[in-house]
Amino acid sequence: MITLLNFATFVIATMLAAAAAAGFNWLLLRATFLMMRPATAKRLPARTALVHGTKELARAYAAQR
Repeated sequence: MITLLNFATFVIATMLAAAAAAGFNWLLLRATFLMMRPATAKRLPARTALVHGTKELARAYAAQR
C-alpha cells in the first residue's frame, strides 16, 4: 500500500512539474516575442520627398538645356 502511495505521489509531482515547466516555457516565449517586437513594429515608411525633389530637379535641369 505504501508503494502505491509513493508511486501516486511521484506521478502527481511529475505532472505538476510538467505543468510548471510548460507554463514557464510559455512565459519565456511571450517575453521573447515582446523583446523582438520593437525591432519590427516601428518600421517607418520610406521618405519619398527626396525622390520627388530629385525628379523635379532633373526635370528643371533638363528643361534648361
